[in-house]
Amino acid sequence: MEVMSKTESSAKSLAHNKQRKRIVLAAILLIALATGIWFWQAGSSAAKPKGAGVVQVVSSLVTQADVSVRLTANGTVSALQTVDVRPQISATIKAVHIKEGQFVRKGDRLFTLDSRTEDANLSKAEAQAVKDRADLANAERNLERLRGLLQQEYISQSEFDAAQNQVDVFRGQLAVDLASLEASRVARSYNEISAPIAGRTGAIAVYPGSLVQPGTSTASGAVLVSITQIDPINVSFTLPERELAGLQQAFAKSKVSVTAKLNFADQTELKGRLVFIDNAVDIASGTIRLKAEFPNADNRLWPGMFVTVALAPRTLAGVLTVPVQAVQTGPEKKFLYVIGDDRKVTSLPVNVRLIQDGFAVIEGVEAGMRIVVEGAQNLRPGSVVNEAKAGDKTPEKTSEKIADKAAAQPNSTGKQ
Repeated sequence: MEVMSKTESSAKSLAHNKQRKRIVLAAILLIALATGIWFWQAGSSAAKPKGAGVVQVVSSLVTQADVSVRLTANGTVSALQTVDVRPQISATIKAVHIKEGQFVRKGDRLFTLDSRTEDANLSKAEAQAVKDRADLANAERNLERLRGLLQQEYISQSEFDAAQNQVDVFRGQLAVDLASLEASRVARSYNEISAPIAGRTGAIAVYPGSLVQPGTSTASGAVLVSITQIDPINVSFTLPERELAGLQQAFAKSKVSVTAKLNFADQTELKGRLVFIDNAVDIASGTIRLKAEFPNADNRLWPGMFVTVALAPRTLAGVLTVPVQAVQTGPEKKFLYVIGDDRKVTSLPVNVRLIQDGFAVIEGVEAGMRIVVEGAQNLRPGSVVNEAKAGDKTPEKTSEKIADKAAAQPNSTGKQ
């Protein structure tokens, strides 16, 4: 039994050793196979042609064009002028000739006040003037008679001087009463209140029978109605102070066109002109306040509305432009990838003056250079590229876009 046990143990040990040898042999074969595959791939890579590592990019040319610098801002519509109509005499309202929200022309009658007191005062002043003219005429006739008697030496010089003095007194009295008569006429005219400007009326605060008095502090001296002129109308907005010099030069030379667009869908641009540049820069915000005037016959603009304002006060002549996506940002400054004759790219530092309408105005390059527009993320200086021109990136279309867009759309923010 012991002999049989030892025999079985030896057989098992031999079988185990054979299994271990098979595993080791399989591992060696796998390692050899992997090594062979790696050497084969390395050899095939080395055998590839040199052009197989080029990078596909979209290119364009650096173009030269005149670019109108457009400035945009948020504006607020404001009335050209607003007048508060107040009474100038104490009286009661006799009639109201307008309705709330009515459009009136300059000179249209608004209110009629009770004028009986002013009518009586005017009649009294007219009667006094008539009396003064009669007294003066009588004194002048008397003076002429005394002049003849003085020449015949029937009266003394002192009597004649007294008559002359009487004439002068009546003349002065007539002048005083005529002035009083004119004052009465002016006071009488205050009973008819007319529109001082053309515009739209606001809320009416009085009715027939209401007592009104001149003044601004008391309840009875409150505003009768306000009139707001909305055609033409103003738009107020601000721009950074760095634009002040260019705005002043353009404003002094000619009319500066301004466009405004309501912040609603499907709204067309409205055209106006710059009419006001403030005389001081806001020290808190570093901005300058401006106003533009717009025709508003269709009442599309209303006081208090918000609009987007755009203007182009100056033009950059003969500047170099590239598509904005061609400008790359490095650790220190911005740069472009320039494609050489050997299809290798080099990085060229540039200075960006303006970004507008998808194009950048730059300095530091020359017109005609071919640059990388798309695919720059896969490049390094010295990379070989294969160019593919995008349909709207050709030099001719680029130049046309800059010229056409220079006065059409609001600009994006950019460095100037």
